[in-house]
Amino acid sequence: MPHSRPTNTTLSELHLTGIPGLQHLHHWISIPFCIMYLITLAGNSTLLCMIKADPSLHLPMFLFLSMLAVIDLVMSTSITPKMLGIFWFHSTAISLDACLTQMYFVHAFSVMESGVLVAMAFDRYVAICNPLRYLSILTSPVVAAIGLATLLRAVVFMSPLTFQISRLPLCSPAVMDHSYCEHMAVLKLACGDATFSNTYSLSVSTYVGSFDSLLITLSYVLILRAVLSLSSPQARKKAFSTCGSHLCVMALFYIPGLLSMYMERYHQELPPHVQVLLADLYLLIPPAFNPLIYGIRTKQLRDGARRVISRRRPMAGGIGPGIQGTGLGLVKSKSGP
Repeated sequence: MPHSRPTNTTLSELHLTGIPGLQHLHHWISIPFCIMYLITLAGNSTLLCMIKADPSLHLPMFLFLSMLAVIDLVMSTSITPKMLGIFWFHSTAISLDACLTQMYFVHAFSVMESGVLVAMAFDRYVAICNPLRYLSILTSPVVAAIGLATLLRAVVFMSPLTFQISRLPLCSPAVMDHSYCEHMAVLKLACGDATFSNTYSLSVSTYVGSFDSLLITLSYVLILRAVLSLSSPQARKKAFSTCGSHLCVMALFYIPGLLSMYMERYHQELPPHVQVLLADLYLLIPPAFNPLIYGIRTKQLRDGARRVISRRRPMAGGIGPGIQGTGLGLVKSKSGP
Protein backbone atom coordinates (compact mmCIF):
# COMPACT_ATOMS: atom_id res chain seq x y z
CA MET A 1 0.00 0.00 0.00
CA PRO A 2 1.21 3.54 -0.63
CA HIS A 3 2.71 5.22 2.41
CA SER A 4 0.71 8.07 3.89
CA ARG A 5 2.27 11.49 4.12
CA PRO A 6 3.63 12.44 7.54
CA THR A 7 1.64 15.13 9.35
CA ASN A 8 4.18 16.23 11.95
CA THR A 9 6.57 17.96 9.57
CA THR A 10 8.21 21.13 10.88
CA LEU A 11 9.98 23.89 9.02
CA SER A 12 13.34 22.43 10.07
CA GLU A 13 12.46 18.98 8.78
CA LEU A 14 11.29 17.80 5.37
CA HIS A 15 10.02 14.49 4.06
CA LEU A 16 10.77 12.76 0.78
CA THR A 17 8.09 10.43 -0.56
CA GLY A 18 10.45 8.52 -2.84
CA ILE A 19 8.85 7.87 -6.23
CA PRO A 20 5.28 9.19 -6.00
CA GLY A 21 2.62 6.74 -7.10
CA LEU A 22 5.06 3.84 -7.07
CA GLN A 23 5.64 3.51 -3.32
CA HIS A 24 4.30 -0.04 -3.41
CA LEU A 25 7.12 -0.92 -5.83
CA HIS A 26 9.91 0.71 -3.84
CA HIS A 27 11.46 -2.60 -2.81
CA TRP A 28 11.63 -3.79 -6.41
CA ILE A 29 12.88 -0.44 -7.73
CA SER A 30 15.62 -0.45 -5.10
CA ILE A 31 17.22 -3.56 -6.64
CA PRO A 32 18.47 -1.96 -9.91
CA PHE A 33 19.23 1.29 -8.07
CA CYS A 34 21.40 -0.58 -5.56
CA ILE A 35 23.13 -2.59 -8.31
CA MET A 36 23.95 0.58 -10.25
CA TYR A 37 25.31 2.22 -7.10
CA LEU A 38 27.54 -0.77 -6.35
CA ILE A 39 28.80 -0.77 -9.94
CA THR A 40 29.50 2.96 -9.61
CA LEU A 41 31.49 2.45 -6.40
CA ALA A 42 33.45 -0.54 -7.70
CA GLY A 43 34.05 0.77 -11.22
CA ASN A 44 35.13 4.30 -10.37
CA SER A 45 37.22 3.25 -7.35
CA THR A 46 39.03 0.63 -9.43
CA LEU A 47 39.58 3.17 -12.19
CA LEU A 48 41.15 5.65 -9.76
CA CYS A 49 43.40 2.97 -8.24
CA MET A 50 44.59 1.78 -11.66
CA ILE A 51 45.38 5.28 -12.89
CA LYS A 52 47.25 6.11 -9.69
CA ALA A 53 49.23 2.85 -9.68
CA ASP A 54 50.43 2.97 -13.30
CA PRO A 55 52.65 5.97 -14.20
CA SER A 56 52.07 5.36 -17.93
CA LEU A 57 48.44 6.40 -17.36
CA HIS A 58 49.37 9.81 -15.97
CA LEU A 59 48.32 11.46 -19.23
CA PRO A 60 45.75 14.26 -19.73
CA MET A 61 43.06 11.85 -20.90
CA PHE A 62 43.29 9.77 -17.75
CA LEU A 63 43.60 12.80 -15.50
CA PHE A 64 40.27 14.02 -16.87
CA LEU A 65 38.91 10.51 -16.42
CA SER A 66 40.03 10.59 -12.78
CA MET A 67 38.17 13.87 -12.28
CA LEU A 68 35.06 12.30 -13.80
CA ALA A 69 35.36 9.26 -11.52
CA VAL A 70 35.61 11.42 -8.37
CA ILE A 71 32.63 13.52 -9.46
CA ASP A 72 30.56 10.39 -10.17
CA LEU A 73 31.40 8.93 -6.75
CA VAL A 74 30.40 12.12 -4.93
CA MET A 75 27.27 12.69 -7.02
CA SER A 76 25.98 9.13 -6.59
CA THR A 77 26.83 8.95 -2.90
CA SER A 78 25.03 12.24 -2.21
CA ILE A 79 21.65 10.75 -3.21
CA THR A 80 21.67 6.94 -3.42
CA PRO A 81 22.10 5.98 0.28
CA LYS A 82 19.19 8.25 1.23
CA MET A 83 17.05 6.89 -1.61
CA LEU A 84 17.73 3.32 -0.51
CA GLY A 85 16.85 4.32 3.04
CA ILE A 86 13.48 5.56 1.78
CA PHE A 87 12.89 2.42 -0.29
CA TRP A 88 13.95 -0.09 2.36
CA PHE A 89 13.22 1.51 5.74
CA HIS A 90 10.67 4.26 4.88
CA SER A 91 13.19 6.77 6.26
CA THR A 92 11.57 9.80 4.65
CA ALA A 93 12.71 12.50 7.09
CA ILE A 94 15.59 14.82 6.24
CA SER A 95 16.64 18.01 7.98
CA LEU A 96 16.44 21.26 6.06
CA ASP A 97 20.21 21.78 6.31
CA ALA A 98 20.90 18.25 5.04
CA CYS A 99 18.40 18.78 2.21
CA LEU A 100 20.06 22.01 1.11
CA THR A 101 23.49 20.38 1.33
CA GLN A 102 22.32 17.45 -0.77
CA MET A 103 20.76 19.81 -3.30
CA TYR A 104 23.97 21.81 -3.57
CA PHE A 105 26.17 18.75 -4.02
CA VAL A 106 23.87 17.14 -6.59
CA HIS A 107 23.57 20.17 -8.83
CA ALA A 108 27.08 21.57 -8.35
CA PHE A 109 28.66 18.23 -9.21
CA SER A 110 26.29 17.84 -12.17
CA VAL A 111 27.64 21.14 -13.52
CA MET A 112 31.18 19.91 -12.83
CA GLU A 113 30.54 16.64 -14.66
CA SER A 114 29.26 18.54 -17.66
CA GLY A 115 32.42 20.65 -17.69
CA VAL A 116 34.67 17.59 -17.46
CA LEU A 117 32.81 15.94 -20.35
CA VAL A 118 33.57 19.04 -22.43
CA ALA A 119 37.22 18.83 -21.39
CA MET A 120 37.38 15.15 -22.35
CA ALA A 121 35.87 15.88 -25.77
CA PHE A 122 38.47 18.63 -26.27
CA ASP A 123 41.20 16.19 -25.20
CA ARG A 124 40.15 13.72 -27.90
CA TYR A 125 39.95 16.49 -30.50
CA VAL A 126 43.53 17.59 -29.79
CA ALA A 127 44.84 14.02 -29.66
CA ILE A 128 43.32 13.08 -33.02
CA CYS A 129 43.46 16.32 -34.99
CA ASN A 130 46.80 17.58 -33.63
CA PRO A 131 48.56 14.53 -32.16
CA LEU A 132 52.14 15.82 -32.45
CA ARG A 133 51.33 18.75 -30.14
CA TYR A 134 49.08 16.79 -27.76
CA LEU A 135 51.33 16.89 -24.68
CA SER A 136 52.59 20.39 -25.45
CA ILE A 137 49.01 21.73 -25.53
CA LEU A 138 47.53 19.74 -22.65
CA THR A 139 50.30 20.19 -20.15
CA SER A 140 49.82 19.43 -16.45
CA PRO A 141 49.21 23.13 -15.57
CA VAL A 142 46.63 23.38 -18.36
CA VAL A 143 44.83 20.25 -17.15
CA ALA A 144 44.87 21.59 -13.58
CA ALA A 145 43.55 24.96 -14.76
CA ILE A 146 40.70 23.28 -16.66
CA GLY A 147 39.79 21.26 -13.58
CA LEU A 148 39.87 24.38 -11.38
CA ALA A 149 37.76 26.34 -13.88
CA THR A 150 35.20 23.53 -13.90
CA LEU A 151 35.02 23.62 -10.10
CA LEU A 152 34.76 27.41 -9.91
CA ARG A 153 32.01 27.51 -12.54
CA ALA A 154 29.93 25.05 -10.53
CA VAL A 155 30.43 27.03 -7.31
CA VAL A 156 29.60 30.36 -8.98
CA PHE A 157 26.46 28.98 -10.64
CA MET A 158 25.04 27.01 -7.72
CA SER A 159 25.92 29.13 -4.66
CA PRO A 160 23.42 31.96 -5.42
CA LEU A 161 20.60 29.45 -5.99
CA THR A 162 21.27 27.59 -2.75
CA PHE A 163 21.58 30.85 -0.81
CA GLN A 164 18.32 32.17 -2.25
CA ILE A 165 16.40 28.96 -1.50
CA SER A 166 17.76 28.85 2.06
CA ARG A 167 16.19 32.26 2.69
CA LEU A 168 12.75 31.35 1.36
CA PRO A 169 10.05 30.47 3.93
CA LEU A 170 8.72 26.93 3.52
CA CYS A 171 5.12 25.91 3.96
CA SER A 172 4.16 23.07 6.29
CA PRO A 173 3.70 20.17 5.81
CA ALA A 174 7.00 20.25 3.90
CA VAL A 175 6.59 17.05 1.91
CA MET A 176 8.37 16.64 -1.43
CA ASP A 177 7.14 14.20 -4.06
CA HIS A 178 10.70 13.26 -4.91
CA SER A 179 13.42 10.79 -3.94
CA TYR A 180 16.06 13.46 -3.25
CA CYS A 181 16.22 17.21 -2.72
CA GLU A 182 15.99 18.43 -6.30
CA HIS A 183 15.88 22.23 -6.50
CA MET A 184 12.60 22.47 -8.42
CA ALA A 185 10.92 20.16 -5.90
CA VAL A 186 12.22 22.26 -3.01
CA LEU A 187 10.96 25.46 -4.65
CA LYS A 188 7.44 24.01 -4.73
CA LEU A 189 7.42 24.20 -0.92
CA ALA A 190 8.18 27.93 -0.86
CA CYS A 191 5.53 30.17 0.69
CA GLY A 192 7.19 33.35 -0.58
CA ASP A 193 7.94 34.60 -4.08
CA ALA A 194 10.22 32.06 -5.78
CA THR A 195 10.22 33.72 -9.21
CA PHE A 196 13.92 34.61 -9.11
CA SER A 197 14.98 31.11 -8.01
CA ASN A 198 12.78 29.46 -10.65
CA THR A 199 14.08 31.70 -13.43
CA TYR A 200 17.69 31.43 -12.29
CA SER A 201 17.65 27.64 -12.01
CA LEU A 202 16.02 27.21 -15.42
CA SER A 203 18.47 29.65 -17.02
CA VAL A 204 21.57 28.04 -15.53
CA SER A 205 20.44 24.49 -16.35
CA THR A 206 19.54 25.46 -19.92
CA TYR A 207 22.81 27.33 -20.43
CA VAL A 208 25.01 24.55 -19.04
CA GLY A 209 23.16 21.75 -20.85
CA SER A 210 22.88 23.46 -24.23
CA PHE A 211 26.29 25.22 -24.32
CA ASP A 212 28.29 22.23 -23.08
CA SER A 213 26.49 19.74 -25.31
CA LEU A 214 27.09 22.08 -28.28
CA LEU A 215 30.84 22.14 -27.57
CA ILE A 216 30.90 18.35 -27.20
CA THR A 217 29.00 17.89 -30.46
CA LEU A 218 31.36 20.26 -32.27
CA SER A 219 34.39 18.35 -30.97
CA TYR A 220 33.01 15.02 -32.11
CA VAL A 221 32.04 16.41 -35.52
CA LEU A 222 35.66 17.48 -36.03
CA ILE A 223 36.85 14.11 -34.72
CA LEU A 224 34.60 12.20 -37.11
CA ARG A 225 35.73 14.37 -39.99
CA ALA A 226 39.31 13.35 -39.22
CA VAL A 227 38.25 9.72 -38.86
CA LEU A 228 36.60 9.72 -42.29
CA SER A 229 39.94 10.57 -43.85
CA LEU A 230 41.40 7.27 -42.62
CA SER A 231 41.92 4.67 -45.32
CA SER A 232 41.31 1.62 -43.13
CA PRO A 233 37.62 0.55 -42.94
CA GLN A 234 38.33 -1.27 -39.67
CA ALA A 235 39.78 1.88 -38.10
CA ARG A 236 36.75 3.90 -39.19
CA LYS A 237 34.35 1.27 -37.85
CA LYS A 238 36.12 1.12 -34.49
CA ALA A 239 36.21 4.91 -34.25
CA PHE A 240 32.49 5.22 -35.04
CA SER A 241 31.70 2.55 -32.44
CA THR A 242 33.77 4.28 -29.76
CA CYS A 243 32.44 7.77 -30.50
CA GLY A 244 28.90 6.43 -30.64
CA SER A 245 29.16 4.81 -27.21
CA HIS A 246 30.60 8.01 -25.75
CA LEU A 247 27.79 10.12 -27.21
CA CYS A 248 25.14 7.69 -25.96
CA VAL A 249 26.40 7.94 -22.37
CA MET A 250 26.53 11.73 -22.66
CA ALA A 251 22.97 11.76 -24.01
CA LEU A 252 21.86 9.74 -20.97
CA PHE A 253 23.30 12.50 -18.80
CA TYR A 254 22.00 15.59 -20.61
CA ILE A 255 18.61 14.55 -22.01
CA PRO A 256 16.94 13.04 -18.91
CA GLY A 257 18.30 15.83 -16.72
CA LEU A 258 16.88 18.61 -18.88
CA LEU A 259 13.63 16.73 -19.50
CA SER A 260 13.02 16.16 -15.79
CA MET A 261 13.58 19.85 -15.05
CA TYR A 262 11.22 21.10 -17.76
CA MET A 263 8.61 18.47 -16.92
CA GLU A 264 8.71 19.56 -13.29
CA ARG A 265 8.23 23.16 -14.36
CA TYR A 266 5.79 23.03 -17.27
CA HIS A 267 4.05 19.64 -17.62
CA GLN A 268 2.05 19.24 -14.44
CA GLU A 269 -0.45 16.90 -16.12
CA LEU A 270 2.13 14.14 -16.57
CA PRO A 271 2.40 11.42 -13.90
CA PRO A 272 4.86 12.69 -11.26
CA HIS A 273 6.75 9.40 -11.14
CA VAL A 274 7.90 9.92 -14.75
CA GLN A 275 9.71 13.12 -13.87
CA VAL A 276 11.18 11.64 -10.67
CA LEU A 277 12.45 8.53 -12.44
CA LEU A 278 14.12 10.66 -15.13
CA ALA A 279 15.75 12.80 -12.43
CA ASP A 280 16.98 9.65 -10.67
CA LEU A 281 18.27 7.86 -13.75
CA TYR A 282 20.36 10.75 -15.09
CA LEU A 283 22.26 10.72 -11.80
CA LEU A 284 22.54 6.91 -11.55
CA ILE A 285 23.12 5.52 -15.05
CA PRO A 286 26.05 7.68 -16.32
CA PRO A 287 28.20 7.18 -13.16
CA ALA A 288 27.73 3.41 -13.49
CA PHE A 289 28.48 3.31 -17.23
CA ASN A 290 31.30 5.87 -17.41
CA PRO A 291 34.00 3.50 -16.06
CA LEU A 292 32.86 0.81 -18.50
CA ILE A 293 32.68 3.04 -21.58
CA TYR A 294 35.71 5.24 -20.93
CA GLY A 295 37.75 2.71 -18.98
CA ILE A 296 37.40 -0.94 -19.88
CA ARG A 297 36.99 -0.19 -23.59
CA THR A 298 40.28 1.75 -23.59
CA LYS A 299 43.16 -0.53 -24.55
CA GLN A 300 45.73 1.65 -22.80
CA LEU A 301 43.88 1.29 -19.50
CA ARG A 302 43.45 -2.46 -19.95
CA ASP A 303 47.18 -2.79 -20.56
CA GLY A 304 47.88 -0.68 -17.48
CA ALA A 305 45.60 -2.89 -15.40
CA ARG A 306 47.48 -5.97 -16.55
CA ARG A 307 50.78 -4.36 -15.58
CA VAL A 308 49.46 -3.46 -12.13
CA ILE A 309 48.01 -6.92 -11.56
CA SER A 310 51.19 -8.67 -12.71
CA ARG A 311 53.29 -6.28 -10.57
CA ARG A 312 55.44 -5.23 -13.53
CA ARG A 313 56.56 -1.65 -13.74
CA PRO A 314 55.88 0.06 -17.11
CA MET A 315 58.88 0.99 -19.24
CA ALA A 316 59.72 4.66 -18.97
CA GLY A 317 58.84 6.70 -22.01
CA GLY A 318 57.02 3.82 -23.67
CA ILE A 319 53.86 5.73 -24.55
CA GLY A 320 53.73 8.81 -26.68
CA PRO A 321 51.16 11.50 -27.17
CA GLY A 322 49.66 10.17 -30.37
CA ILE A 323 46.20 8.98 -31.21
CA GLN A 324 46.70 5.87 -29.09
CA GLY A 325 46.08 8.05 -26.02
CA THR A 326 42.53 8.83 -27.11
CA GLY A 327 41.16 5.37 -26.53
CA LEU A 328 39.96 5.20 -30.14
CA GLY A 329 42.80 2.94 -31.20
CA LEU A 330 43.02 4.49 -34.65
CA VAL A 331 46.77 4.73 -35.22
CA LYS A 332 49.52 3.24 -33.19
CA SER A 333 51.77 5.87 -31.59
CA LYS A 334 55.44 5.91 -32.42
CA SER A 335 57.97 5.53 -29.66
CA GLY A 336 60.78 7.93 -29.27
CA PRO A 337 64.19 7.26 -30.80
